[in-house]
Order: sequence, then structure tokens, then C-alpha cells
Amino acid sequence: MLLSRDDARRITLRAQGLLGSEGRRGGVPGMLRRLGAVQLDTISVLARSHELVAYARLGPIPKDRIERAYWHPRAPVAFEYWSHAACILPIEEWPFYAFRRRALRARGRRWHTAHERTCAEVLARLRAEGPLTATQLGGAKAGGEWWDWSDTKIAVEWLLDVGEAICVRREGWRRVYDLPERVLPAELLDCDPDDGECLAHLAGVAARALGVATRADIIDYHRLNHLSTTAARPTKRVEESALAAGLTPVAIDGTGAAAVHAWADPAALAQAAASARGRHRVTLLSPFDSLVWDRKRTMRMFGFEHSLEAYVPKPKRIHGYFSMPLLAAGRLVGRADPVRRGKTLVARQLSLETPSAAEAMAQALQEAAEWVGCSSVAVEQVSPPHLAPRLHAALS
Repeated sequence: MLLSRDDARRITLRAQGLLGSEGRRGGVPGMLRRLGAVQLDTISVLARSHELVAYARLGPIPKDRIERAYWHPRAPVAFEYWSHAACILPIEEWPFYAFRRRALRARGRRWHTAHERTCAEVLARLRAEGPLTATQLGGAKAGGEWWDWSDTKIAVEWLLDVGEAICVRREGWRRVYDLPERVLPAELLDCDPDDGECLAHLAGVAARALGVATRADIIDYHRLNHLSTTAARPTKRVEESALAAGLTPVAIDGTGAAAVHAWADPAALAQAAASARGRHRVTLLSPFDSLVWDRKRTMRMFGFEHSLEAYVPKPKRIHGYFSMPLLAAGRLVGRADPVRRGKTLVARQLSLETPSAAEAMAQALQEAAEWVGCSSVAVEQVSPPHLAPRLHAALS
């Protein structure tokens, strides 16, 4: 089957919950299951990234409702683990990260080497006292910089890495560690798929979350080439995993270049064939949104160059500290680097790809301002400058 690039883009946007009404079904838990993973990050500008991902798809629901939905106080619906990066994952995906837990155990460390005695002490306290934060366990830091973890923090993170501890909720921004046997249903705890089954399952999750995906896209979504003990590298197993996941081979028209071989979710293809309709979201996206995780894919799908410049020295930044892509009419048409100053949302730097993006940017800024409790919007710098009057007119 040959798909045009527009077809592929629409299928992806629908799968990501950014086109049509299906993406709103089930609220935050439904969104998390569709995406398969939502990335966490410490940076908070308008909101933290996992909140921005929900906002982009579900609209201006209160942030405390988003938090409660991810970290349900009574019945866990999610856990935290290493997927594309540090992510919130649907609780039912626990068994399929066994390949990574086994690989970490075989390697013996992630960033730090944990001491067996400290690990045993942490486990004993979790068993005796119930769920605890690193602070309650004795402190997360050794006294130096932020990465200078205490032995206790190293130990409890190692236990999380290898599956002897689990995080299914947070208090503030602090992980609460617990024992898997205390929070996981027996059917998940007892399920132990081998590496091939894990990879096949996660290939299917990635394809469904993206709608249409190349081999590289599938590997990157959950970073399947990182920390795998499987004898055959994931890059050589994706074809097998894609077939095992029931995916449909397709080609994406290269418009002058060779067609790109890809895999598609059969349900997404059927839905696209049945109806191409649906309301597009106009919204600012987190730089860590799964729609733009992969820079090469983002360029291929949208012709849009995306990068995070928060860790780039200020004089070398092009688009700003926390540049948020603007999605409108199914395209990425601009960027905004926002910050809150009192009750004003300030766009320190904006870039617009087309003149018509000015109105979409104004709408997105006003909606985001209202969501975070700001009563006004201010703009400092617009690129290209000749579009500034049009943007200001739309804002007014």
C-alpha cells in the first residue's frame, strides 16, 4: 500500500490524539494508553512536560486533575520507568519492560554502582514501613551538586531499574517507592515475557501510537536499541516484531525521492480509509511531546526542524530556552519560548513559518495563558519581524 505524505501525517496526528475527537476519550488514562509513554522532565515553564502533553490533546483541564489521573491515589494506572526517556507508562506495560530490567541487572549498573548492603536495607524498610520517598529513606543527596546522589538514593534507583521497587505515584515532584508485589495485580506480576515477546509487544505499541512508522521510528519510540540482552540486535528484529504485532507493511511516497518503507497500525489505516475528517488541534506542544521526539522523523513528516535549547548556552540559542512547537491545521507552523511573569504570559521569542501562522499563534498563546491562570499575553520578539503587526492584531 502506498501512502502520500499527507496521508501519513494525518494518520499520525489521529493516532497521537491531535486530530479528531477520539483522542479525548478516556481522559488522561485513555491518552496515556494510546501514546504508550509520556515523557517526564524537571523543567517547568508554563507547566511540566507531562501536563503539557495532556493539555495539548485534552484541552484546558486543571493541572491537579492531570496529576491525580497519572498518579491515582488508590488504584495505580501508571508507573515510571525508562522508555524513550524517563516516562510515565500504563501499568499494564510493566511485564514488557522485563527485557530492560534484565539488561540492567546483567550490566550491574546504570549511572552509579549500588552497594548490596544499602539495597538490602532499603528493601527492608519498604517492606516494614510501606511506600517511602528518598527523603524519608534517609535523603537523596550526598551534599554536592544535584547529581551527587546519596548511597540510599543510588540504591533505591537501582532497585527501581531492576524491578525490585516500583514508583506508581509522586508527592509533589518526589517519587514514592514501593514494592511491586504490593501494587501490581497478580496477572502482571506473574507475567514474564522473553526479550522477543517484549520487543514485539513494544513495536506494536509504538506503531499504534504513531499510526505509521518506519523501522527507525519504531526503535526510537521506546529506545528498543538501548539496554537489550537479546542475542539479535533490535534493529535486525523489527521486521519480525512488526509482523508478530500484526502491523501492515506500507510505503510512504517520497515525492521525487524513493518511497519510504514503513509499518502501519491496521486499525489506523481502516479509520483513515473510512474518514479523513476531524478537527485539528491548535496548540503549543511540549518540546518533549511524543509527536516530536525524533528530530529526523519531525523533519521528514512536517518539514520542521525541532530541538530543545534549554541546555545550550544562551548566546548560542536560536529559538529560546523552552521552544514550544506550534501545531495548527495538522502542520508545525511556528515556535514560542514562553515564560510566566506574574499574571502575564510572556512570549520572549516567537518564530512563524507562514503569515497565516500569526492567527494560530495568537489563539494558542491566549488559550495557554488562560489555562495557567494568566490574564494577559505579551510578546517580546517576533521572527520574521514583518509579521509582528499581524500577530499583535490577532492578540488584540
